[in-house]
Amino acid sequence: MDFWEPLLHPAREYTPIPFWFLNGDLRHAEIKRQLRDFADHGVWGVVLHPRMGISKRIGYLSASFFAYLRTAIETAHALDMRIVLYDEGMYPSGSASGLIVQSRPDWASRGLALAETPLPGDHILCETKKGFLVERFSLGTIRGIHYGEDDGERNAPRSADILNPEAVDEFIRITHEAYYREFSAYFGNTVIGFFTDEPSVLGRNTRGLQPWTKGFDQVFVAAGGSLEGLTGLFTGEENADTALYRLLIRQREGEVYYRRLSQWCEKHGVALMGHPHQSDDIEPQRYFHIPGQDLVFRWVSPEKGGVNGMDSVMAKCGADMARLMGRRRNSNECFGACSRNGNPWHFTGADMKWYIDYLAVRGVNLFIPHAFYYSLRGRRSAERPPDVGPGSIWWPHYRLWADYMARLSCLMTEGEAACGIAVLCRNRALRWEEVKPLFESQRSFQYLPESVWKDCREENGALICQNRTFEAVMTLDGAFPSVSRDVFSVPPDCACEPAQPHLRAARLKFHGRAVWLLVNESLEKPLEADIRFPASAPLGKYDLWQNQIWRLESRADGKCRRARICLAPNESLLIFSCDSQAEWDALPKETAPAVTLRNRDFTFESENKALHQITYSAHVPACLGPLLISLSAQEMAEVFLNDECFGAAFWPPQRIMIPGSRLPRGAFTLRLTVTGSKACQYGSPVWYGLG
Repeated sequence: MDFWEPLLHPAREYTPIPFWFLNGDLRHAEIKRQLRDFADHGVWGVVLHPRMGISKRIGYLSASFFAYLRTAIETAHALDMRIVLYDEGMYPSGSASGLIVQSRPDWASRGLALAETPLPGDHILCETKKGFLVERFSLGTIRGIHYGEDDGERNAPRSADILNPEAVDEFIRITHEAYYREFSAYFGNTVIGFFTDEPSVLGRNTRGLQPWTKGFDQVFVAAGGSLEGLTGLFTGEENADTALYRLLIRQREGEVYYRRLSQWCEKHGVALMGHPHQSDDIEPQRYFHIPGQDLVFRWVSPEKGGVNGMDSVMAKCGADMARLMGRRRNSNECFGACSRNGNPWHFTGADMKWYIDYLAVRGVNLFIPHAFYYSLRGRRSAERPPDVGPGSIWWPHYRLWADYMARLSCLMTEGEAACGIAVLCRNRALRWEEVKPLFESQRSFQYLPESVWKDCREENGALICQNRTFEAVMTLDGAFPSVSRDVFSVPPDCACEPAQPHLRAARLKFHGRAVWLLVNESLEKPLEADIRFPASAPLGKYDLWQNQIWRLESRADGKCRRARICLAPNESLLIFSCDSQAEWDALPKETAPAVTLRNRDFTFESENKALHQITYSAHVPACLGPLLISLSAQEMAEVFLNDECFGAAFWPPQRIMIPGSRLPRGAFTLRLTVTGSKACQYGSPVWYGLG
């Protein structure tokens, strides 16, 4: 089998598995229709996500609720699709949409406060010079699934105390056990996981509180803490007591919440999926069978750069912990509310491609797009948009996106990452500023959180962790002193001349071959450099988006190969080492176009303002091909000949290559349609057309 065959035709397991917002007046026939439509577009799995806007006649976890989910699961089973169950009525997880607090008000979430004067109902823990430390109900809420239950609204469900083992056991009984009673026959086959979504100890919409639970003062004091020292949590004066508090709270959340869910899922044949509360929460990932993170609100974005800020490490956080635990997959809930300039529906094809590449080159191998909407009627279109599936302009061509995500998922799952640098870290301290130069110099690294340091050893000047050898370590607290601190003494995955700070690289061994995934992380600047790859054999290149393979011209440079690499803005490329010169000779040469059409070659023909589309035409003389159409357009460009679509492109520069074999003899006319952003329909209109 050719080593690239799994990429040419990726298995269904590598499908994107989007959030499917069940946010309307559900109907059995419509559920079936939408699932079939997903499958027709290359989407072979969904997260069944109860969402704001679901009909009030459908109560959370009611008989009617489960009846609709049964239709979804049975339909998915018949289509050989996969289902992930969502463990809450909206989010954050752990409260069963308020049912826990309804039955036991004393199981509501609690917090620690520093008060000048205690309030009625406060439990005084101690009096300090700075005020009273008190335990009180946080009054936190979660987002509900019916109108009137959102943040700040009267019926917003109360959040439960996920540090209380009794409350968590009740959450599992109400939620997980109910799903299992209904759908046990599908667990472990069609149903592959339970998604827990950013659990929060305090709940949403709280102020001036730190996480707490009843009786935690005794746990804290027994561990050697002084309650008075916890005033530092409110004054910003960190000390030994605040450090102990953070450690014990994290351990409590892990043991009481995550471990219980993880054990239940394992016992019932499904994976614990989802993500913890914060982008740099690495320690809670150990409880997930599929570690995950959440790319949301454009906290990471092309304009900010993929290496800036605490959230920039989220992809490495989940992927690195999965490697340490021997987990096959790690996920990211991606694209949620990642719109441009505060315009809720202005999410471009360029953005989506950038985010996919940003995640993949850092090791993410399961994409969970946020979201596909069951309904966009009325207020639903404004609830955490955009729809990146059926409600998007690119849905007719979504198989291109689904296949691209599947190829990347296959590559990053079946590929073994090469890495010579270890970065020691602590939870919520993943050192983004210090690792930024590693990304920018194309040096792979592996996070080693504090919990695994005990499993590491020094040997012959190297650091050994779980049979992985690291030549250098970015250390903390002087740990592992015999290992080199000079992380830049470790050769890069590929060496660039001149330096390319926007290039991201992942070096892998894929089915016995050395491969390099290269990503130009700039949306503005093309990349052109001589790149030296540590491989002695000839090289090929594979465009995972176009699904095309070519030979790569390279020359020997010692034990390496040097090649000229050009990447357009937002472009990715897989470089691979050939088995032999004969294999390289058999690869096709990349064909130069006989004719190239650009913006200036197209003339305005018409505009359909209702559909936010502009049509252009170009008259082409006889062309034996291939024909390249290279445009700068906003934003989706489709090329037609006699009503047949010859191709679509979604970000500038839009490049559509048409083989000569598909072109007619003699002169012909091409039509180009540019479709504007859905922001023109649901948000603030934005310009579209040829630039």
